[in-house]
Amino acid sequence: MPLNQTKIGWATAAAIVIANMVGTGVFTTLGFQLASLQDMGAILLLWVIGGVVALAGAFTYAEIATRLPKSGGEYHFLSRIYHPFLGYLSGWVSITVGFAAAIALAAMAIGSYVAKFLGWSGSSVAMLSILFVALVHSFDIKQSSRFQNILTGMKVLLVLVLIASGFLLPAAAGSPFDHAQGLSFSWSSITEPIYAVSLVYVIYAFSGWNAAAYLTDEIRQPKKNLPKALLGGTLLVSLLFILLQVAFLRQAPPDLLAGKVEVGQVVAELMYGQTGGRIVSFMIAGLLIAGISAMIWVGSRVTRAMAGDYQMWQYFARDNQTGVPVRAIWLQAGISVFLVTTSSFEQVLLYSGFVLQLFTILTVVGLFVLRRRKIGEENCWRGPLYPWVQFIFLFFNVIVLLFLLIDKPFESLLGMLNLAAGALSFAWEKWRYKPAEVEARTKKEAKSKPVDRFVKTSAKKVNT
Repeated sequence: MPLNQTKIGWATAAAIVIANMVGTGVFTTLGFQLASLQDMGAILLLWVIGGVVALAGAFTYAEIATRLPKSGGEYHFLSRIYHPFLGYLSGWVSITVGFAAAIALAAMAIGSYVAKFLGWSGSSVAMLSILFVALVHSFDIKQSSRFQNILTGMKVLLVLVLIASGFLLPAAAGSPFDHAQGLSFSWSSITEPIYAVSLVYVIYAFSGWNAAAYLTDEIRQPKKNLPKALLGGTLLVSLLFILLQVAFLRQAPPDLLAGKVEVGQVVAELMYGQTGGRIVSFMIAGLLIAGISAMIWVGSRVTRAMAGDYQMWQYFARDNQTGVPVRAIWLQAGISVFLVTTSSFEQVLLYSGFVLQLFTILTVVGLFVLRRRKIGEENCWRGPLYPWVQFIFLFFNVIVLLFLLIDKPFESLLGMLNLAAGALSFAWEKWRYKPAEVEARTKKEAKSKPVDRFVKTSAKKVNT
């Protein structure tokens, strides 16, 4: 099958970034921050820091992706910069945690929002949500595209409605923006270890800023359009996130939100009443379904890419007759259901946050390696304020990793055990399959591998 040369533009790539960023975290993590922090100014500063760190990451990934212009994200970057072993571990984490944990978290949040209205348990709603979306994506790309586009449109509209309502309605009595209460801030709050752990929740909420870097091959003129997509999408979402948290804090006293996953539902009931709050809760659930859909869609493609490079994953490389990697989709769904049934929301968030941050840190450090070796100098986009942008990213992310190890050793240990399991699977791959066999298979597949129809569908929409 001939390669489709049509590419997507920066606007479509930016939309992918926005769709991946606006998900579970922005509607759920404020409750965990309020459970351990009482300084409202310090909490809002967390969200500003999260936006700055995400932008620093977007600047860095834009340059790395144009220096190493190939789809695959960290899996490709780490393999080229350091060693295929690190790339494999990154791919392993993407398969077992990166997307599966995000799917599980969104499903758990859906359970928190609508289970009590349906009379079901939260875990039952979560599992059914995952299985339903996996089924939707198991037939053809056209159906998947229509499903994703409708839900993503609802997602952005709902965020804008909540922000507008939060600012236009009078501040609730007892909220930090009530005149009698006042917005507090103390520098001592940000020096406490729990502040660094709270930053984990915020950084998780901002995850997805690197989404366009997974699609470098499909972006037209990546040197020009990839930075615009990453930076434009990240900047817009950062602004929306900060405004949404202010809107939440304007409309609800902190004690009503502390420790709650369903923050959006609590605020919606206060703004619109019980019936309106219930409607908004189901709309937020639909938004979270969109997050599950995006992660199952993208994650299954990463799994298929791994399967094309490593013999052990070969079973998941096959598509159905319409070009959908059904086996990879159901692998993602199965891992996500397992996480839903065995872990709490907070454990999954912290566990996935630890290992994902580890690989983004390694990737950002990789830019120093690329610049020193002058790799990709001819056609790359060079980010401004190097190396200070990278130092900002590394400073906050390394602090978070250290405090996670100290304050949440169990979740951190789970993350390291996951890496150990990945290392064992890599060793098994090298021992079980001879390099010559793998090389011959790779060359054979390179000649006959079909193009993902999702790329074709997206490209046609862009040209239309």
